[in-house]
Amino acid sequence: MIILLFIIFVLSIGMGSADVTVPQIFKTLINSGDAYLDKIIISIRLPRILAAIILGGALAVSGFLLQIFFGNPIAGPYVLGVSSGAKLFVALTMVVYLGQGKIMSSAGMVINAFTGSLISMGIVLLLSKRVRNMSMLVVCGVMIGYICSAITEFIIAFADDSNIVNLHNWSLGSFSGISWENVYISIIFISATMFLTFFLSKPIGAYQLGENYARNMGVNISALRIALIILSSVLSGTVTAFAGPISFVGIAVPHIMRSVMKTSKPIVMIPACFLGGAIITLVCDCIARTAFAPVELSISAVTAIGLAPVVIYLLIKRKETGNGKN
Repeated sequence: MIILLFIIFVLSIGMGSADVTVPQIFKTLINSGDAYLDKIIISIRLPRILAAIILGGALAVSGFLLQIFFGNPIAGPYVLGVSSGAKLFVALTMVVYLGQGKIMSSAGMVINAFTGSLISMGIVLLLSKRVRNMSMLVVCGVMIGYICSAITEFIIAFADDSNIVNLHNWSLGSFSGISWENVYISIIFISATMFLTFFLSKPIGAYQLGENYARNMGVNISALRIALIILSSVLSGTVTAFAGPISFVGIAVPHIMRSVMKTSKPIVMIPACFLGGAIITLVCDCIARTAFAPVELSISAVTAIGLAPVVIYLLIKRKETGNGKN
């Protein structure tokens, strides 16, 4: 998967409105001195591609953690309204800052997105005390997501004309306009979160086998649940802050990786989901910016078309396999 990611990484740098050869790519990355290639590769394409890798991997791991927490195969940051809550808070802050002629810092965007995602998750958890049926809980999460998206659309509709284009493109999901500062902040937040997530592989694995088993193994269930919520919220919030809401990656990649790796062990699935999410998101972003160039599609449009059928197929296959065993 690392080799495949590297190959797609190189191909993505070369593809675009101006094609760049592989020798030119490596020469520019080493130090070419060509201002034209430096502008295309170093300033525009490279931060966008790195962001797609880092944020796509983070989104897939966030979906994996939420599926474990809820014990539901279709749980994910987009479905449960976590991404929409993050989107709402970032949009509110962006409108306030842009209205005052200021630009919000990358760290500020992540903090606001984390706050929004945490509040959305908190509402879902409060509903879980009243709604015991997991299917109904997912429906509640979807409704919360729609409400947050509707409020965001109102904000965008009444924003100043000069702000509408940026807000609209961001709200649909896009890696365009990603800066090196965004990449650096993403690396800091996501690296720290991934380290903590991987560190919790053993208690997460015990939790997968049931709460009673986990308690007997000495796992603090309440603390683990809080950790899963915070970690998944940081990951999905960071993605939404810089790229907007991206659909289906958080749901589909964990299913795909389980099928590929033939295991659900967190110590395997966490790095596998990160790499799988990075590969799939990078491919989808490449399609979004090159398929109908110079027109650019939203990343969510490509992920929905490409990944929704995969999720349906894997869920049907899982159901058939379960019935066969019974």
